[in-house]
Amino acid sequence: MLRLYSAIWRASAGRQIILILFSLAVAGLAAVPLEFQRDIINHLTSDDVGTERLILLGAGMLAVILLSLALKWVLGYRSGTLGEDMIRLIRQRLLLRSADIKETGEVIRKGTMTTAISAEAEELGKFAGGAFSDPVVQIGTLISVIGYISTTQPGLGLIAFSMIVPQIVIVLVSQRKVNVFVAERVRILRSATDGLTIEDIEAATRDIEAQFDEIYETRRRMFIWKLSAKFLLSVINGAGTVGILMLGGWLVLNGKTDVGTVVAATSGLARIQGPTAFLIAFYRQVSANRIKFELMLELFGPDPSRYRRTSRR
Repeated sequence: MLRLYSAIWRASAGRQIILILFSLAVAGLAAVPLEFQRDIINHLTSDDVGTERLILLGAGMLAVILLSLALKWVLGYRSGTLGEDMIRLIRQRLLLRSADIKETGEVIRKGTMTTAISAEAEELGKFAGGAFSDPVVQIGTLISVIGYISTTQPGLGLIAFSMIVPQIVIVLVSQRKVNVFVAERVRILRSATDGLTIEDIEAATRDIEAQFDEIYETRRRMFIWKLSAKFLLSVINGAGTVGILMLGGWLVLNGKTDVGTVVAATSGLARIQGPTAFLIAFYRQVSANRIKFELMLELFGPDPSRYRRTSRR
């Protein structure tokens, strides 16, 4: 993983820093709407209800939401264009490598290089665009929201935090197995496309069809692991929601907290489920792309550094 991230940083360090700064700004605003929501609910249930105060709170909440959305738009645009630039860069390097192979007479089948240029470069390039900014946004959001819930009501914050740890364990265990299937699938697909480029296609058809069956079986086993992990994660999220409602309700009934805090905590729980799910998917994506990156490096021979160039701005 370190090797993959080092390569991405060398190719796009300046733009990655800008994306990280935008990500920190988005994460910093994540919990602010929850405070406005808490104040609005408590204002409605207080004895001194005023329309002017309500309008001010609503306007403030809307302003924060619009600012956050604007920052996310800029972040998404810059991240997307960086990803496309990285796709172009990878394809340029692969084409350069192809020309060198032709001159030196090295043996790399056309199907393997075709798959790398068309599909694998696309996946790696898109990943590179948000490799740093995406986890910063989501981790920052988790810290911001859980920190807010914990400061308003520590017990509710503890429940929110306790939901994350078992999910991390489940993902680490399941993804290790899925990574094996990812590498196996890429190798089989390369081998199959190599067979499509040989002259005697009829003779190779039976072997290629068998390899397609292997790809299907590999994907089927991946689905079992992914869906089983997703089921367990959903169970944890559901239990966390029930736990916050039960504890929050008990605290309200005993006069130890207010309704606005419980509502904000429940909304905050929904907010952290999104980043948690994203980080889980992102970890899976990192693991898969690490394997694809290592397989792609094999195409560049013993000295990949000679094909290094900086990406365009």
